[in-house]
Amino acid sequence: MGIVSKGAKCNVDGCDDEGARSLNTLKVESAGLRVSGAGRKSVLCKAHYKEWKKESKDDRDLERARYDRF
Repeated sequence: MGIVSKGAKCNVDGCDDEGARSLNTLKVESAGLRVSGAGRKSVLCKAHYKEWKKESKDDRDLERARYDRF
């Protein structure tokens, strides 16, 4: 069982919603979300996960481009 399936709450400051995804804390903070807690993984609710996806789209595209070969 993972941390989300155990009923973890969202780690973003001021949010008490149920967690939907867990991500690396450094990636979450680099997208501009403030995380409470100091663990390696951060749990995000659906709304904050959607916000993280929008903010980190360019970074994720660049990361994928590194591994694309023609």
